[in-house]
Amino acid sequence: MKKVNIGLIGFGTIGSGVAEVLENRQKFIREHSGLDVAIKWVCDKNHAVLKKVRLGQTKITSNAYDVLRDKNIDIVIELIGGTKEAKDVIVKAIKAKKHVVTANKALLALYGREIFKIADKNSIMVRFGASVGGGIPIIRALREGFISNRLDRIYGIINGTSNFILTKMADGKYDFGKALREAQEKGFAERNPELDISGMDSAHKLAILILIGFRFPINFKDIYVEGIGGIEAGDIEYAKEYGYTIKLLAIAKRNNGRLEARVHPTLLPNAHVLSNVSGIYNAIHIKGDLIGESLFYGEGAGKFPTAGTVVSDIIDIGSRLRTESKDYILVSDSENKLSGIKKIGEIRTRYYARFSAIDKPGVLAKISGILARHNISIASVTQKERKTAQVVPIVMMTHEVLEADMQKAIRTIDNLDIIKDKSIRIKVESE
Repeated sequence: MKKVNIGLIGFGTIGSGVAEVLENRQKFIREHSGLDVAIKWVCDKNHAVLKKVRLGQTKITSNAYDVLRDKNIDIVIELIGGTKEAKDVIVKAIKAKKHVVTANKALLALYGREIFKIADKNSIMVRFGASVGGGIPIIRALREGFISNRLDRIYGIINGTSNFILTKMADGKYDFGKALREAQEKGFAERNPELDISGMDSAHKLAILILIGFRFPINFKDIYVEGIGGIEAGDIEYAKEYGYTIKLLAIAKRNNGRLEARVHPTLLPNAHVLSNVSGIYNAIHIKGDLIGESLFYGEGAGKFPTAGTVVSDIIDIGSRLRTESKDYILVSDSENKLSGIKKIGEIRTRYYARFSAIDKPGVLAKISGILARHNISIASVTQKERKTAQVVPIVMMTHEVLEADMQKAIRTIDNLDIIKDKSIRIKVESE
């Protein structure tokens, strides 16, 4: 029986869940993995949290370096969140020859490649399965199951808060504000939900998927990010009329030797497999040259789905220590033929657009004239019932156009006196 000593840094929702899983499944883990996993240290800055720790002989501390200095610790679990302090803890753990498990998506999005190189140099394993998709084993699948594939595309619904909000709005009884309030009441959204609804949380996760799936050293700043804050219930209804569902989609795909990397609200055909992913659930749709298409689906967050993945990472490292078969994350500048990131203005796609205009003759002609001057061809257009006594929504779908042209056209249209609210444009993905 291989003894594996754990130092758990961060005892919040996920950290306490990890402790609970290890304690309640101890016999099961021993029988099925040959590992005796023991939490030797729990660290948290909140002294009130430490008082709640009930783990027998486990030591408690508010100083992470008490854990890092203990030569008997095999694996450090980083669950404190943030980037600066978390990076410091992880790098020091690696240099102290301790293996690392983390669920810190923001940290890995910004510094993952640097951390992996330090770990490789020190012959240390780093696992991060819970950083994307909670309980969905997408990281392990990309690292191991799909290693022989050249990925062509990743589409992901990877933020449960935004998906819950859009699902509620699609039900027809909720506006954005009401859906967000319910998400907060149910614990699906933070008191400050900006990271989720702005698309940044999805972008952090997409950066990790690109680094591991495409083996491409992406700069996080190169990911285009747009949130769902401007989406109205009417947009969802209008999209339905055209046969589409609106989702906050994370997209990474090859395009003529370069990579598209973007997060934004997206119209997906109702028949697309991701259109039916509802509530807090996540789903990641992958296309590779050998596997064809694969779908990963499940709860993307929550105490036990995430804690279960952290424990899986612990067992993976422990099993490799037992058999002396270490496995590192290798990201090489020369191992991918992608030449760079395609800028958002260079991307061509179809668009849904909604304009809030004064209801008078000639308005539609003026809008369509500006679109034509910017090389934008209209596929269909509908003038809806008035929103107020004077303002009417004009809804249209375009043919495939250049994003840069669409941006210029929208700016010009929004400066017209006949436009009374910010125009909405949403990209369409039909693959």
